[in-house]
Amino acid sequence: MILAHGAGAPMDHAFMTDVAERLAERGVTVVRFEFPYMVERRLHGKKRPPDRAPKLLACWREVIADIQNTVDSVPLFIGGKSMGGRMATLVAAEGVAGVNGVVCLGYPFYATGKPEKPRVEHLQGIELPVLIVQGERDAMGNQETVVEYNLSDHVEIVWLVDGNHDLKPRKASGFSHEEHLVSAAKAVRVFVS
Repeated sequence: MILAHGAGAPMDHAFMTDVAERLAERGVTVVRFEFPYMVERRLHGKKRPPDRAPKLLACWREVIADIQNTVDSVPLFIGGKSMGGRMATLVAAEGVAGVNGVVCLGYPFYATGKPEKPRVEHLQGIELPVLIVQGERDAMGNQETVVEYNLSDHVEIVWLVDGNHDLKPRKASGFSHEEHLVSAAKAVRVFVS
């Protein structure tokens, strides 16, 4: 599985590292990478906004091609956290050869506070299997709003009780962040199986 980071944190952010380790424990080989703007941020120490979608998508295509040229005949899944997962779904919707499915952890269905502008058009007709692990109270896609979207039958959403965009629930929910991360890893493992 190739996993991309979200808009504001690098590939070695605690969330990304935790998810990669949990998946590896369950037999899923994970490769992480960084988009060009994040590489620049590391090199120069200046915070930069994400590149525009065409550059992010081109980067995704290059990474997929590099992995396909390196590893022979294994099922390949792509995905990521938030923006990284969204870009993975856009690449998958293009029909990139050799990709078996997409996993999104905290999908940004809309910009915070703008549910009237959903980012789901490509998810309405996507043909590849897509797993979205989403917190019920995610500020970029809460359950109440998202269940109203007309998504492809190939899109499966696993809702985590009271989870936010990082899948973290409030203490009063009776769940812990640890439990939700375990549930996310298990859901991904079942999906890729």
